[in-house]
Amino acid sequence: MNKVANVHVHKPTKNKGEFIKYFNQHKWLYIMLIPGALYFILFRYIPMGGIIIAFQQYSPFTGIMGSKWVGVTHFKNFFSGADFWMLLKNTLGISILNLMFFFPAPIILSLLLNEIRHDKYKRLIQTFIYIPHFISWVIVASLTYTLFNINDGIVNQIINSITGHTINFLGLPQYFRGLIVGQSIWKETGYGTIIFLAALSGVDTQLYEAAKVDGAGRWRLMWHITLPAIKGTIIIMLILKVGAILNTGYEQIFLMRNSLNVSTSEVFDTYIYYKGITNAQYSYSTASGLFKSVVGLIMVLGSNWLAKRAGESGIY
Repeated sequence: MNKVANVHVHKPTKNKGEFIKYFNQHKWLYIMLIPGALYFILFRYIPMGGIIIAFQQYSPFTGIMGSKWVGVTHFKNFFSGADFWMLLKNTLGISILNLMFFFPAPIILSLLLNEIRHDKYKRLIQTFIYIPHFISWVIVASLTYTLFNINDGIVNQIINSITGHTINFLGLPQYFRGLIVGQSIWKETGYGTIIFLAALSGVDTQLYEAAKVDGAGRWRLMWHITLPAIKGTIIIMLILKVGAILNTGYEQIFLMRNSLNVSTSEVFDTYIYYKGITNAQYSYSTASGLFKSVVGLIMVLGSNWLAKRAGESGIY
């Protein structure tokens, strides 16, 4: 009995000592973790307490404790309302197009940059393609208006000189999704290459040399060595992208939305803003946002499960 007692007494002490030793060896990594941890605690986890108002008839004057409990009434109204299917269609339409065209763009660009052998030229190109990421969406929307407006936009001037008529790209609903996806590709593709280029930097160069000896060309090197090397990174990024399938980006959509294209441009993010902030329907908009978050969680868990079933590592 004494031996068993001694084991139970000394084991936590040993584990504690090992943790302190490990912490001292990596203390700067833990210190660097503090700002990110504080950000998520203050702006992500603490605000989750406000989810309760989705089940109340919340009033700012009575507060959370004094507001009437209504259960899932707001969810029923949201799902049975005329707006739900329109929002789902518009949001999924933009997200699927982003998955088809925007998601592969950084991968393709990374593969092309990886083929550049001149380091100075490669760094110069990287610098130029990173710049759009640091331009605000307000500027991007202004540039889009300058290029595509029906009065004096350069694109419409070219079309008018060729065909004799103009196209209202900014007003017609059928062009809205293409403009949004095009903006995303222009703004974020270059910056998105950082992750994939970091993964490519870890590829063993001896693999390329051995393949070249066997007569492999650049295309085979890319297909059989480069792509398999970053496959895990691609799958992780895809899982995260699928998890955000109902997040189309509030600011970008809001700036491009107008009364003419509202049938296509109204998505969950803008709808929640207008219902919650403009119309002061706090509980209803919270229920809408909670639905969006739950769908995102299910998509992440499901895509991660599928990745593991396929033999990949996933995100956890």
